[in-house]
Amino acid sequence: MRCCLITDEGIDTESFYLLQDADIDKMIPKMGPRLKFKKLLSQLKAEQTPNESTHHFPPHVLPSTNDMGKRKSDQQLDSNGQQAAKRKCETNSSAETEAKILTNVRNTMGGICAMLQDDSDLNTLLKTKIKNLETETKELVGVFGKTGAGKTSLINAVLEERNLLPSGSVSACTSVMIKVEGNRHNEKYEAEIEFISPEDWEDELGSLHCIIKKGNQEVQDNVDDSDEEYHDAVDKLSALYEEEWREKSCEQLMESKYFKEIPEFFQSRSKNLIFESAKDLSADIVKYTKDSPKNKNYNKIKQWYWPLVKCVTVRVPNHPSLQHVTLVDLPGNGDRNKSRDTMWKGIVGDCSTVWVVTEVNRAAAEQESWDILKNVASQIGNGGECRHIHIVCTKSDDIDDSDVTTKAETQALILKRNAETKERVTKEFNKLDKIKKHFSDECFQVFTVSSREFFRKRDLSPEDTEIPNLQEFLQNLNDCHSETLNYVSGAHGILSLIHGASRRKEDDRIKEVFEALEKNLTLQIESITNEMMKIYNVFEEHLQEGVERSKNSYENILRSTLYPHKRDGRGFHKQLKKAVENRGVHRPKKGREMNININLTSHLADSIDEEFRTTFPNDGKCGPFKGVIYSFSLVTEELKEKYKDVELQLVSLKSEEERLKTSLNKSIRKRKKTVYRSLIKTIEETLQDCYKSKKMIKL
Repeated sequence: MRCCLITDEGIDTESFYLLQDADIDKMIPKMGPRLKFKKLLSQLKAEQTPNESTHHFPPHVLPSTNDMGKRKSDQQLDSNGQQAAKRKCETNSSAETEAKILTNVRNTMGGICAMLQDDSDLNTLLKTKIKNLETETKELVGVFGKTGAGKTSLINAVLEERNLLPSGSVSACTSVMIKVEGNRHNEKYEAEIEFISPEDWEDELGSLHCIIKKGNQEVQDNVDDSDEEYHDAVDKLSALYEEEWREKSCEQLMESKYFKEIPEFFQSRSKNLIFESAKDLSADIVKYTKDSPKNKNYNKIKQWYWPLVKCVTVRVPNHPSLQHVTLVDLPGNGDRNKSRDTMWKGIVGDCSTVWVVTEVNRAAAEQESWDILKNVASQIGNGGECRHIHIVCTKSDDIDDSDVTTKAETQALILKRNAETKERVTKEFNKLDKIKKHFSDECFQVFTVSSREFFRKRDLSPEDTEIPNLQEFLQNLNDCHSETLNYVSGAHGILSLIHGASRRKEDDRIKEVFEALEKNLTLQIESITNEMMKIYNVFEEHLQEGVERSKNSYENILRSTLYPHKRDGRGFHKQLKKAVENRGVHRPKKGREMNININLTSHLADSIDEEFRTTFPNDGKCGPFKGVIYSFSLVTEELKEKYKDVELQLVSLKSEEERLKTSLNKSIRKRKKTVYRSLIKTIEETLQDCYKSKKMIKL
């Protein structure tokens, strides 16, 4: 297990357990906290088994090369799934150990905080720092894919919860987002149903009635033109009101009798449900997440509430890989409802990983999957924080094996086809130049998985289904955010500050250290300023080029958008009209969206995409602004060596420095998304009057 350094220099994992009484006396001068810390350390030492003694802290960081090699060799020795079970058991044990460490250190810091009675500047600072030790981080994994591609089966298999999310014969509802995260509070399965507001639904009712009225008029006029918007409107109203909506006004459809089972809807709060098992949860949430199916198992359900639902959050107990990771089953194109669409954009932009799910037999040729990736590329790339794009090819066991007679032959046939699929999909991805501007080559990966075979183990071993590969990826993603490591690291900095303050003396030595730090600060700021100016000049040059290209081409862009070649005039005019009515965007259920705003900003975005990605990389290897923030440091090794008598103060300063850099990088990541999206937002706001007057339709 890789040893996690608590600070760049100081107490690491091994030396933490080698602390002696004299060391602790030096570090914690006050008796109360010192006694508590000694008791804590004694308990932790007693809990270590011989096997654990080589890795005192749990593996909440990415595994080292040695660990990866060991894991690989273990898997080669055990191909019947025993290694997966063993790994899960070890992970659970590590999580329990980490929880104990975190609880004990929290108790210690709580005791120290309680002792800081007076409101001196130092005590106020210390209490604030102890309070700020509590941090919550989440990695979002967005799961996209067309209906029937196997998204829910994939999520169920990865979490080893066969009955968690409803799937199979139940029709998918494209508008409801489903989050799956760990339940860290109890042993129950929980579901939180978040509704759109009553005002939003009342507005939507008016829009749905208008759509249906227009559709009925077209039928009367013998217009043979199937309109998915019309059918969607009928499906939504029928799901919630059955056939009653046909004879009711919008005002009547808002009566409370239709919402008896969900009083939370009118109270503008979430509905919380608690279950003993995944199966019970799945059976109950189906009416909030899926369309009404023609299935006798659901005949008792009279109302389907998914038209009112914005998001469903499912919480799973005892799942180590979901402590800091949330899986989100997402629609590929956002939503016509404004509140759902706003939430969709926010979640998509926050995804650090995207899984595009498609069936293995059509993975390379399936246009809809590539359209999904094209639609979200700018929002997850420069406009987001995505570091990993995975094409997950499902149903990898689905193969014609009529000419084979043995299990080994079937397995060989499946694995051969899967390898060929990976090669073809990678080849297709490499053709997408505009998408690749947003991502590095290392971020793309293809998986060929079989959720069915992972559970039944008939033709493929668990490892050959590649579900364990995705599980390991999620665990590693989760382990990048060790709550315990962050807390203990911060606690160490605070203890260093306390001890250093107790020994502080006002002498020339202190002034000398202060001057050295000031000198370092001046040099570091100068370095950052120089790099920022270089970046500013590069962006200004690229943006000027983009502006000139946009000026020279906007008429052609508009003309090609409004009058595309080889398109049916009447059908396209309807799509254009819908786009104009929806602030320049038309999102069909299938295929690429029409986005007038993106088309008009295309040259401007193209001019900065590559420079923007290298300046604000999502992968986190060097950090924003070409690494100048990551390399910033006041406290150098030379300072620590030269001024041993104030080493603890310098350790504390280093801890604070790391905290501030982490906070700053988080802030930059958030702001860079706002900056990049401002291109489209500006165009959208500028064209609002044009969209409202529908001048484009008359062009």
